[in-house]
Amino acid sequence: MQAARSQNYYRFGMEYRTTIRFAWLSIAAAVLTIALKMGAYLLTGSVGLLSDAIESLVNLAAAVMALAMLTIAARPADDDHEYGHSKAEYFAGASEGLLILAAAAGIGWVAFGRLLDPQPITQPGIGLAISLAAALVNLVVAVVLLRAGKRHNSIALEADAQHLLTDVWTSAGVLTGIGLVWLTGWVILDPLIALLVAAHIVWSGLKLVRRSTLGLMDTALPQAERMQVCTVLDRYAEQGVSYHALRTRQAAARRFVSFHLLVPDHWTVREGHDMAEDVEQAIRRCLPNTTVFTHLEPYNDPTSWEDIELDRREPMASAF
Repeated sequence: MQAARSQNYYRFGMEYRTTIRFAWLSIAAAVLTIALKMGAYLLTGSVGLLSDAIESLVNLAAAVMALAMLTIAARPADDDHEYGHSKAEYFAGASEGLLILAAAAGIGWVAFGRLLDPQPITQPGIGLAISLAAALVNLVVAVVLLRAGKRHNSIALEADAQHLLTDVWTSAGVLTGIGLVWLTGWVILDPLIALLVAAHIVWSGLKLVRRSTLGLMDTALPQAERMQVCTVLDRYAEQGVSYHALRTRQAAARRFVSFHLLVPDHWTVREGHDMAEDVEQAIRRCLPNTTVFTHLEPYNDPTSWEDIELDRREPMASAF
């Protein structure tokens, strides 16, 4: 049993080491896009491009945070963290959300000042080309990270990918604003677009903070995954096996499922144990990276139905 657990944690750690490589890709993309966007801002003087560059600075900070938390999450379980370290990913998601909100505040401050004192945009053609190149870099990296995040069930990578996609939409808005200024000569459009970008970034940041908070609060697995667990358990009804007290939670890439397995009263300990092993293995096959806890109970014993809730219902003391 100990050898099997060690093998599972080794496999789990290998998956995290794979996600760490994707975090390095995100850092490289952030450094490249910061250089491109700051160059575009210096050439044009566009506050919209400055807002885009500021968000890329946030991308870099978030990617570094994601790398740090993924490195921690890859550590195996120890005496102080017997369920592993996978929840560290939620700190990456939450910090990234807060950084996004801070970036939005900075963008709004700069844009509001430029709204009061509009400035002309210089060399818009070159600025547009450079910003477009940076947006394409972010788009490619975001797609790669999003696929990797879903494949490895990593909230840190998914958050990083969503942030980069937000950056792509930000760039699209900024490019549209610069293009309109170029065509119409209405310089006030530049700070207005920047303010709209800031509002969109706020929404993205709040969503990331909410998702990370829910993870830290031990939110249950998604409904579709809970239904998969129930489908597996229902297969054993023909053998006289039932279940109750099903509970689930998720710690980033690691899932936890627990339930009470009700077996016929006449079964031996060996028969019940073999059944529990079979059920647990079936659930792990259905949902990878799942730790399953089972508690065997005889179906017709009244006490088997007294601990369905999180806190066990103790029998009422007699008044006589």
